[in-house]
Amino acid sequence: MRSKEIEREGTPVCPLCKRPIPSHAKQSQHHLIPKLKGGRGGPTVLLHQVCHNEIHATLTEAELARDFDTPEKLRTHPHLAKFVQWLEKKPADFHVRTQKSLRRRRK
Repeated sequence: MRSKEIEREGTPVCPLCKRPIPSHAKQSQHHLIPKLKGGRGGPTVLLHQVCHNEIHATLTEAELARDFDTPEKLRTHPHLAKFVQWLEKKPADFHVRTQKSLRRRRK
């Protein structure tokens, strides 16, 4: 079951950064509750790939399931809020490699 995607003039809008997602841009579906935490078949949202990567580099599956299961909650996370503010000035099809999470770099 997919959630309804917000559209602006027929173009989907990323619920994290609120920028349009052009058809040629890298994009992916994000399970609001991770599949490993029971979200298989649950609601998803279409995101820019760069936004999706940043979410998973920032938060664990457990944190996503427990505290950040909506786009609104994701935008309240301090790191993601700062990321979205940085991303506002980028074109809608902007993509950059996401750095590994701090947790993974420490290992």
